[in-house]
Order: sequence, then structure tokens, then C-alpha cells
Amino acid sequence: MQAAGDAPGERICMHLTEDELKAHLIQTDEEFRRLAEQHRQYKQRLQELALRPYLTPQEQLEEAQLKKLKLRLKDQMQQIMERYRAQQPA
Repeated sequence: MQAAGDAPGERICMHLTEDELKAHLIQTDEEFRRLAEQHRQYKQRLQELALRPYLTPQEQLEEAQLKKLKLRLKDQMQQIMERYRAQQPA
């Protein structure tokens, strides 16, 4: 929702779903967009590894590392979302 006098996109309704907020931040926040893209790449690689009937020891290590990195990115994205919500007027 936009208040009178606000530039388009400056105010956004506090009742956004998590997916809507993510979409908004991808459009408006460079750091969030970078984190989301890296998260997508890790997720894609993990899906590729999951399709293999057998993982080599190196692939098992890569899988474990990717899972940790992906979780760290998710945490960072969540922090940005929480910070954004805290800055919005009630």
C-alpha cells in the first residue's frame, strides 16, 4: 500500500507473505538479490548431486559443504527480511 505523497515502491504493506517479501527484496535490495542467486545456484547443484545413484567421496564432501553454505545464505536472507520488516511502519 502506498501513502499519499510517497514515491512508488517506497512503502509496502506489512502483511506481505514471505514469498512476496522475498520477491520485493530481490527487486530492491542488491545484497538480498546476490544472496538469493547464490542460494539458487547451491540448491541447483545439490539437486544435481541428489540425482546421482552414488556419490564419490569428493562429491559427498561437496554436498556437505554446499548444504552448510546454503543454510548460511538462508540465515543471511532471513536477517535482511527481519531488518526490513522492523524498519517498516506498523
